[in-house]
Amino acid sequence: MYVQEFGSECGYPNQRSVYISYLDSVKYFRPKRVTKSGEALRTIVYHEILIGYLDFCKKRGFATCYIWACPPMKGEDYLLYCHPDTQKTPKKDKLRHWYHSMLRKAAEENIVVGSTNLHDHFFVTTGSCDSKVTTARLPYFDGGFWSGAAMDKARDIEQECGGDYKMIFDKVVSKRCLKSMGHVNPPSEGTAKDILVMHKLGQTILPFKEDFLVVQFQYVCMHCHEVIANGKRWFCTECKKFQECERCHTVHSHISAKGERHRLHQVLMDDVLGDTKENDIILDNGLFDSRHNFLSFCQRNRFQFDSLRRAKYSSMMILYLVKNPTLLTVGTTCRVCSKNNVSQRYWKCENCPEFTVCSECYNERGANCHAHTLNEAYSPAQSPSGNQELQQNSAMLQQLLDVIEHASLCHSIKTQPCTYPHCRQIKKLFAHASRCEIRFSGGCQFCKKVWQGLTLHSKNCRDSACRIPRCMDLKKQVEWIATQSESRLRAAVLQSKDSR
Repeated sequence: MYVQEFGSECGYPNQRSVYISYLDSVKYFRPKRVTKSGEALRTIVYHEILIGYLDFCKKRGFATCYIWACPPMKGEDYLLYCHPDTQKTPKKDKLRHWYHSMLRKAAEENIVVGSTNLHDHFFVTTGSCDSKVTTARLPYFDGGFWSGAAMDKARDIEQECGGDYKMIFDKVVSKRCLKSMGHVNPPSEGTAKDILVMHKLGQTILPFKEDFLVVQFQYVCMHCHEVIANGKRWFCTECKKFQECERCHTVHSHISAKGERHRLHQVLMDDVLGDTKENDIILDNGLFDSRHNFLSFCQRNRFQFDSLRRAKYSSMMILYLVKNPTLLTVGTTCRVCSKNNVSQRYWKCENCPEFTVCSECYNERGANCHAHTLNEAYSPAQSPSGNQELQQNSAMLQQLLDVIEHASLCHSIKTQPCTYPHCRQIKKLFAHASRCEIRFSGGCQFCKKVWQGLTLHSKNCRDSACRIPRCMDLKKQVEWIATQSESRLRAAVLQSKDSR
């Protein structure tokens, strides 16, 4: 399960919110029985795991959880690479029913105080004077459908009107629609773009609004939209959505949607934590930075889950690499198929230390892979002397990263040479790469060394403004690849809507 947590220190509207990005599982649960109600034991266990996480978030002080009930496209995996052939992908209706069933159980345990959908929560006004449909209220989540769709809509509007938003505003948004969005006065240039984006985004989400779930852990004021963490909470026993904080409360009754006057009741709130921070140890590992990184890593290393035996092995290897993150980057590259981070068994040349062949290429070509004799070798994870090799690789990795960082920022000259070990050699490689005219893949061996070092650095770098050459470009490339994957998923969802 991949989640995004935004605590009390984050700004509005993401403050105190949780986004469940992806859920994935493999069907190896035993026994394959169903209860008297017809619910599978596997479903009961998974529901309890998810309810336990929601309860954990509520006790920490989170207020809202967002869920996008969207099954993966045919032939694609979310997190676990290669599912069993017997495991079927659920349809949207079944997956949505699965989530609603889980939320009903959570509501019975007083973990969830309310649930709705994204469209009704953000695109339908509550009727109060300060309730407006605006992008300022819409939370932003990395990889979320509405976040990416809002950016696409804004980009399309800019291309259509060329910056003159009022030109198409009157054609697209009627006065009745403007009033229903909570806006009374004619909008300014900046407000017009905001209204256009929300209007088009609302139309896009409306046909399948039930797929976007909004789950409330805490009560939120319907006027200021802030969590009622302390003080008095005013509510109506007949209108479940009516919640007021002490600051926004003015009268002791309200008029319902049917025109009836209802009396308000009050309760003292003192059970919501002011700080959502947790004292758990955080494992900083690039393998789990995003679901794309994790899935790509499993694909490169053939960590499959299509059989119970492979699923056990893949799980153990992933857990081992979480404990020993050095092995994620200290790998070898096959000189035949150019596969990175060759794991498990491979073949090396004693005369050419840089020449490595993966087991697949060696089994296919045999001794014809190289002019010299190749000897079988194992990765540190499987070698008998694995701990010693791991320590050596860790030291070499740290030395390489240190010298790359130093050489990139070093300003020494010939009259005052740098005394840092290997700084001069790294600078020569950088200088060669900037002048080299060989641009095709696999051409220049010196440039390949430079790119391997920079790629190694970018995978371990956590600096958002890193000054190492090409570090930011490599990070943007990884983000672009992940963005393309999310764009394909959004396009598939919109295409399914049009086909209905």
